[in-house]
Amino acid sequence: MLFCVEMTVNIPLDSDPVKMDEIKRAEKQRAIELQHAGKWPHLWRVTGQYSNISIFDVESNDELHSLLTSLPLFPYMTMKVTALSQHPSSIH
Repeated sequence: MLFCVEMTVNIPLDSDPVKMDEIKRAEKQRAIELQHAGKWPHLWRVTGQYSNISIFDVESNDELHSLLTSLPLFPYMTMKVTALSQHPSSIH
């Protein structure tokens, strides 16, 4: 199952910068791990924003939920999840 996930990070201004640096490092490591596993095949930054648009390839809604909530920055994110289906006019 393919999903488009739009993630926007909202870190509170009064957050501890040292703690946030640790969380950001852990986030990057988790993202790399999920990409190597084939679960996160596409990841694009949205220019000028602290957000991304990603494609996830998972077996179920529950698996997607589990992966998203495993992200270290999850508590600071707002997300929009869209299920994707093959378009009949696509040549792929």
